[in-house]
Amino acid sequence: MAIPTERDPLINRSAADVDAEDALPDGKRGLGPLELSARSRRGILAGVWMACFLAALNLTLVPTMMPSISSDFQKFHQASWLGTAYLLATSTFTPLYGRLSNVMGRRGANTTAIIFTALGTLGCGLSRNMESLIFARFIAGIGAGGIFTTSSIIVSDMYTLRDRGLVQGLASCFNGLGMGLGGPFGGLVTDMFGWRAAFLVQIPLFAIALMLTSYNIHYVTQGKSKSAKEILKRIDYFGSLTLLIATSSLLVFLSTKYNESLPWSDARVIAPLVLFVVFFLFFLWVEVAVAPEPVMAPAMLSQAVPVLISASNFLVGACNFSVTYFFPMWFQVVLLQSAGTAGLHLAPNSLSMSTGSVFAGWVMHRTGRYKKLNLIFGIFPFIGILFICLMREDSGPIQSWLSIIPLGFGNAVVLQTMLIALLAHLPASQMAVGTGFGQLFRGLGQVGGVAISSAIFQARLDTELHKRIHTPGAEELIMRIRRSATVVHELGPEQRRLARDSFIVALKTVYVFAACLTFLAYCVRLPIPDQDLDKAHASRMATTENSSNLGTGAGAIAGSSDTSRSPSVAPQVRAEDGDESDTQGVRGRGGADTK
Repeated sequence: MAIPTERDPLINRSAADVDAEDALPDGKRGLGPLELSARSRRGILAGVWMACFLAALNLTLVPTMMPSISSDFQKFHQASWLGTAYLLATSTFTPLYGRLSNVMGRRGANTTAIIFTALGTLGCGLSRNMESLIFARFIAGIGAGGIFTTSSIIVSDMYTLRDRGLVQGLASCFNGLGMGLGGPFGGLVTDMFGWRAAFLVQIPLFAIALMLTSYNIHYVTQGKSKSAKEILKRIDYFGSLTLLIATSSLLVFLSTKYNESLPWSDARVIAPLVLFVVFFLFFLWVEVAVAPEPVMAPAMLSQAVPVLISASNFLVGACNFSVTYFFPMWFQVVLLQSAGTAGLHLAPNSLSMSTGSVFAGWVMHRTGRYKKLNLIFGIFPFIGILFICLMREDSGPIQSWLSIIPLGFGNAVVLQTMLIALLAHLPASQMAVGTGFGQLFRGLGQVGGVAISSAIFQARLDTELHKRIHTPGAEELIMRIRRSATVVHELGPEQRRLARDSFIVALKTVYVFAACLTFLAYCVRLPIPDQDLDKAHASRMATTENSSNLGTGAGAIAGSSDTSRSPSVAPQVRAEDGDESDTQGVRGRGGADTK
C-alpha cells in the first residue's frame, strides 16, 4: 500500500474528481483564501455578486406582476403568498447555510444555493397554477437565503477585517440594485413579454454565476474533511422543519385574524396560533438538546455581542420591509398615482442603501473602526421615518421623494458595521456559524416586518373605514377596499375621500411602528463595544495558528508583522470540501501541511 504524501487528498476521491482537480492551474493548489490571485478573486466576486443581485431582484420582483398573475390564475386572494413564501423560505433556511459551509465546503454550499434558486425561478416561469407558482417561489427562497449567507462567508474568507467592510459595501450595491430594479424590471418585462419571461430571462445569468464560482472557488480552509454520509447526518433537518412550521403558523394566524378579520373563537385563528407556540417550543428544544449542528447555534445566545447584533438585525429588517411594502401605497392610494410611479418612490431608497454600504466600507477601511460610524449614522433611519410620518397630501416633491433617503443610507451603514462588529468579536472558528446566526434574525425580521405591519395596517384600516362609511352595503364595500387598494380609484368622489382619509391614518400607524423599531434598534446597539479591526484580525489569526500548532504538535510560529498573510500549518481542505473548524475548533491530523 502506497504511503500517503503531502499531496494526497484528505478524503478519498473518484478518478473523475482527481482528473478535474489535476486540471486546475498549479497556482490554485493548496492556496489559502488570503493568498488567491487577483484574477481568482475577481472571478469569485463576479459569481457571488451576480447571484446576490438575482436573489435580491426576486425579493421585489413580484408586486408589480401580481395583477397579471392574478388575472391569469383568477386567485387574487392568494397573490400575497408569492412574496411571503419567498421571504419565509429565505429566513428559515438562511442559517442552515452557515453549517453547510462547514460540512459541505464553501463551494458546495454556494453551488447548492444557486441551484435551488435557479430551479425555483425556472419553476415560476413554467407554473400552470397559483399553487405551483407559490411552491416554486418557496424553492427559490430556500436558495436565496443561502446565496446571501455563503457570499458573506466567502468574502470573509478572502479579506482581512479591515478590507472586508469595503468589499461587503460593494457587495451591498448589488443587493440594493437588485431590490431597486425588481419592481421596474418585473413591470417592464411583464408589459412587453408577459410575466413568465421575467423569471425565465434570469436562468442564463444563474448559469453564468454558477460557472464562475464553481471554477474559481478552490482555495483551502483549515479543518477536518467529512464524508458524504457524515455531512448528511450533521444537517439540522428537524430544526429547519420546526422553525419553518412555527414561522408559517404565525403568518397564517396574523393573516386570518387581522387580514380576514375572523373572530378569536374561529378555529382558523386558534389552530395556527397553537401550532406556532407548540412548534416554536419544539424548535428551541431541538436546537438546545437534540441537533448536533443546530441552525440557531445556541452557543451564540450566551455571548452578549452576537445577541445584541442579532436583535439589531431583526429590528432593522422589520423596519426596512415595513416601509418597503407600505411606503408606495401612500402615493398609489392617498395621492392616486399609478402603480409604476408609486413604485419609483422606492428608487431613492435603493440608491441611498448602495451609497451607504460603500461609504461605511470605505470609512472602516480607512479608520479601522466602526463604533463612531454607527453612532452617528445609525440615527439616520429614525430621522428619515419621522419625515415620512410628517408627509401630507400637499407635501412637495422634495419631501415625497427624498424623505426615504436617510432611512436607506442609515440602515445600510448599520448593517455593514454590525456585520464587521460580529466578525471582529468572534473567533475565526465561529465565523461561518456566526454569519448564519446574524442572517437568521435579519431574515426573521423581514418576514415579521411584513406580517406584523400588515396586521397593524389592516386592523387600523378596518377601524377607520367603519368610523367613516355607514352607507347601505357598507360591510361589503369595506371588505372590497381592504382586499384591493385599486378599488379606491373606482369609488365616487365622496366615498373615495373617506377611503383615502382612512388609508392616511392606517399608513401613518405603520410608519410610527417602523419608527419605534428603528429607534429601539439604535438603543440596542449602544452597548456594543468598538474594536481596532487590524488588532482584531491579528488576534483571530494568532488564535487560529496557536490552535493549529497544538493540534499538530508543532512549535509556535514566530511572530509576523503581516499575520493576515501568514501561511497556516493546520490541516487544510479545499473550499469545496467540508470542515468542522467552525464548530469544534481546528483539529490536528498529525500530518504535514497539505499545501
